[in-house]
Amino acid sequence: MAADDNVLESGMDKDELAEKAAKEPKALAQVIEALSGADRRSRQQAALVVNSLATHHPDVLRTQADALADALERPESQTRWEILGALEKLVATDARIIDRALPGITTALHDSESGVVRLGAFRVLCAYGSTTAKRSERVWPLIDEAIRVYHGDPEFPAMLSSVIKLVSGGAADEVKHAAAERMEFDAEHTKGLVGKRAKRIVECAPKKRAKKKS
Repeated sequence: MAADDNVLESGMDKDELAEKAAKEPKALAQVIEALSGADRRSRQQAALVVNSLATHHPDVLRTQADALADALERPESQTRWEILGALEKLVATDARIIDRALPGITTALHDSESGVVRLGAFRVLCAYGSTTAKRSERVWPLIDEAIRVYHGDPEFPAMLSSVIKLVSGGAADEVKHAAAERMEFDAEHTKGLVGKRAKRIVECAPKKRAKKKS
């Protein structure tokens, strides 16, 4: 493909490219194709465009679940975190898109090099889990493990914001109680942002009904 024919070589910024891709199937195809291409810079640029599409034209990405899942396997952190950001936004459009990407999201959650990638994966899982009780039960073990492993990391306060979203949404009561138990110590003993957010998580747990005496 000649450079003049490639939308990514047009000189437009990511939002302009996203607008073009939303209107022109050929442009969208070029963006999606670039996600798996050999050129690192093009992959990163395409990921930026996909993130913008997820913000402004999410419906365009409904049929691209496989390509987005595949993009999580790229070696550079920027491509992965931009795609994770897009997936988080796409939960509200069609959470089923996340189903295809769960293996890659799980791998990203354990990324040994990038805290931003780990945070991006965590956010997707919490957003996904907030949609239904069944989904929350599916991803809670991953979320719970991440809370334990990454406690104290620079990204941890931001992680707790996503947990608040999880327990404030459609998560199962069992998950809400488990999250409250996990954060109980921080809610009682930790000061600052972590302590405040831990308290909010604990407060979201439904009140347990007292057992009736026989």
